[in-house]
Amino acid sequence: MTNFEYLDERFGDIRILRFRLKGFEYLSLRQKKLIYFLSQATLYGRDITFDQYGEYNLDIRKMLESVYTISVNDDSENGKALVEYLKRVWFSNGIYHHYGCDKFIPGFSQDYLRDILLCGKVDKRNLPLKGDETVEKMIDRLFPVIFDPKFKPKRVNKEDGVDIVLTSACNFYHNVSQLEVEQFYQQQKDQHTGDEAPISYGLNTTLAKINGVITEIPWKENGLYGEAICKIVYWLEKALSVVENDGQKSYIEKLIRFYKSGDLRHFNEYCIEWVHENESKVDFINGFIEVYGDPLGMKGTWEGIVEYVDEEATLRTRVISENAQWFEDNSPVENRFKKKHVKGVTAKAICAAMLGGEEYPSTAIGINLPNADWIREQHGSKSISISNITEAYDQSSLGNGFYDEFIDDDETRDFVRKYGSLCDALHTDLHECLGHGSGQLIPGVSPDALKAYGNTIEEARADLFGLYYIADRKLVELGLLPNDEAFKSLYYKYILNGLMTQLVRIKPGQYIEEAHMRNRALIARWCLENGRHKRVIEIVEKGGKSFVRINDYHALRALFAQLLHEIQRIKSEGDYESARNLVESYAVTIDDNLHHEILDRYQKLNIAPYHGFVNPILIPQYDGMGEIKDVLVDYSESYSAQMLRYSRNYATLI
Repeated sequence: MTNFEYLDERFGDIRILRFRLKGFEYLSLRQKKLIYFLSQATLYGRDITFDQYGEYNLDIRKMLESVYTISVNDDSENGKALVEYLKRVWFSNGIYHHYGCDKFIPGFSQDYLRDILLCGKVDKRNLPLKGDETVEKMIDRLFPVIFDPKFKPKRVNKEDGVDIVLTSACNFYHNVSQLEVEQFYQQQKDQHTGDEAPISYGLNTTLAKINGVITEIPWKENGLYGEAICKIVYWLEKALSVVENDGQKSYIEKLIRFYKSGDLRHFNEYCIEWVHENESKVDFINGFIEVYGDPLGMKGTWEGIVEYVDEEATLRTRVISENAQWFEDNSPVENRFKKKHVKGVTAKAICAAMLGGEEYPSTAIGINLPNADWIREQHGSKSISISNITEAYDQSSLGNGFYDEFIDDDETRDFVRKYGSLCDALHTDLHECLGHGSGQLIPGVSPDALKAYGNTIEEARADLFGLYYIADRKLVELGLLPNDEAFKSLYYKYILNGLMTQLVRIKPGQYIEEAHMRNRALIARWCLENGRHKRVIEIVEKGGKSFVRINDYHALRALFAQLLHEIQRIKSEGDYESARNLVESYAVTIDDNLHHEILDRYQKLNIAPYHGFVNPILIPQYDGMGEIKDVLVDYSESYSAQMLRYSRNYATLI
């Protein structure tokens, strides 16, 4: 690995990093070629995610990129603000914040952008003109989207008491209300009651009212997003020539079949084959997967990641997965909600080789799939923790002053520094490997019963599973933790984040909306409230600043167990009202005074609250016969250069 260094670029509230492909040079030529082909399939999904995040995103991206090429060196305040705005659009796959979902407020004026577009220097062939549309008409169409704060202000709106479909700007629904969507899919479910292999209704379609009739428009090779899907399929078919085994070949063939048909029964078949194949070193995710981008939690946003096993780090996850039944049997939930026979729990630490769609530039550090509960129960699941992404995060946080500012005693600070990274990684493993795969629904309960609160409840369930078990003596016996005290570092960091420091990601006057943030707030605030009489957790003032103090770590573990017991009941029984009450009571509103204090303290540290990544460039080397003889890794590309190259080389929908 030559000329590697961690990229460090800042704009807005974002810091851009690099990740290393550890051990890539030691992979076989067949594995390198497989990773290259799968990476091309991953990059061709980018436009799908942009379009899913908002119907104007692709047009705005193309317009701004055309302007950027002639104004990148403009050092005026308007010029610098436009460049920053475009960088944020690239980062968020559109004009809405990738985490908070609010529309960006431009720092440049309408007149500035209009003057550039009309000055004659922008090549009209590079503008998103529709039909015989003039530049002036394009401006009239797109400027309100950018500059009017009241026009489609939120990508995903989860405010209680409003129509969250009509008030969300995500591009999954057209001319339909929340009630119409819920009734449409409930009718489909009612028609298939008792289906032993239910599909994930609505996962890969746009729902629209056309001539008064509600219609599903499928995302498939000869349907919506077909231009992009054709490219994805082409590279998946190339990958078939270099697969590692028959099982891998089979699940790729089934994924291709799903992309061609759009039939979710074929998607189920792919998921089952994918779960059962665990011998290959190279693996990938490619498709309409997570549903956090849909206010109703049904539509899958496109994402892709290509990966290969990190053998050394996988030793930890293997121990966890081998003991999955013990963890399930000893969980503090009702026996009727436990799986009698945990099947197919496999866990690996992996190196990400390429990120795409919803996993790019910002990505998860752990993933557990598939999402269908019945497949998890009958066939198992795959969990990954992404070791090279975690390593990049750790490198970027060294010496940033965060612990000095937000932990008020040396003993806790030293403890967190000593064990924090280890326990964070272990908690991710427990969350992904076991938490999401634990428990079961009682017969007749729909996996969508919790509606808009389902994602938050599910993330809380997985987090609580990990929080409960990381303090168990079993982890020391398994050699996963060095002693009985290390878990305290995770408990302190988790409660600190849930009560205080995650608030740096929210603007003053707003409330918590993102599912993972709601989950952490719910757990921390519920434990604060329910442990108040015993002073298990306190927020104390010292030197005019607020600090978290945990007085009884073992009592806190008991609170985690109590809440996990209730959260699992809610999930298993599909208790919508209890889910709503928990989330709305503990996970939404913010104390304004504490919020302003945290924002002020964090700002002085000059730490970006969000991080993302540029991908390495995979460069095939050819022999005299035109065959790939090696694949090299190049880390030299800048953030802006990568984004422009992707728009130039992988644009399919505009």
